[in-house]
Amino acid sequence: METLTGNTFYFDFEVSLMEWLQSVLGPTGAGIVSAFSALGEEFFLILLLAFTYWCYDKKFGEHIGSIMILGTIINPLIKNIFWRRRPYFDHESITCYRPLDKEHDLYDIAAQGLSFPSGHSTNAAIAFGTIALKVRKRWVSIICGIIIFLVGFSRVVVGVHYPTDVLLGWLSGFFCIWLITFLRNKVPEEKTWLIYLGIFLVSCLGLFYCKTTDYFTCLGLVGGIYGAFEFEKRFVHFKNTKNPLICILRIFCGVAIYLILNEVLKLPFHKEFLESGNLLAGVVRSVRYLIVSFVTVGVYPFSFRLIDK
Repeated sequence: METLTGNTFYFDFEVSLMEWLQSVLGPTGAGIVSAFSALGEEFFLILLLAFTYWCYDKKFGEHIGSIMILGTIINPLIKNIFWRRRPYFDHESITCYRPLDKEHDLYDIAAQGLSFPSGHSTNAAIAFGTIALKVRKRWVSIICGIIIFLVGFSRVVVGVHYPTDVLLGWLSGFFCIWLITFLRNKVPEEKTWLIYLGIFLVSCLGLFYCKTTDYFTCLGLVGGIYGAFEFEKRFVHFKNTKNPLICILRIFCGVAIYLILNEVLKLPFHKEFLESGNLLAGVVRSVRYLIVSFVTVGVYPFSFRLIDK
């Protein structure tokens, strides 16, 4: 497996600011602030997409989901260009309070990921920015804005991102909202597959230079979820539900299928191969996530007629 090193670049004020924040808040304060990071993590996004798409409003669910997926693939495409190391890698004065992967070494860059930009900040900007635009109420916009700020702020406080990582994360998130909204307004609804195909093909350019596993994961999600949206329109046609119990059951079963199928598809391969970091292992990872996301988002709703009874 190739050893990844990364690049170090930063502004002096960024390090000083992070040192000051951690000294003022201390481990307890940093731990409290760290909780806001959860609002930009994968599990929260899965739940949000599941609720909006399967229960609340399928059309809005597809809209916010298509923006989320664009955001997830843009992040590793940028990270693999700059290869910026996380702040605590190069500054002993900065403590990491929330590692990306708790099972691996804190200074294993392949496991802990790259720094620029902040994926959590991108995710928060997309999720809560889109909600604010959907609801269009002042108090909702204020709350969403505060959450977006706190998620980015938490990434700086816990020592895993420089402030400039967060700033670019927010900008990329807002860019994704603008781009998808712009394209959807220009392209007829029956031809949204052209948008999805274009994004997928552009995302494939990362095969030439991306080496981190998150890229291959996100590439699979782009193909799987975008394909699932179009599959549902043509063959499934499920209906949303206002019943709280049915909504919970839909989400619970869907998340369970996602997690179980993901593990089952690993079984034909040795763990050493899956973690080898080579291109073939990456492609296998992409195919796995493509199948998992397509089945969960596109095929699983066929069962709603049984679940709803």
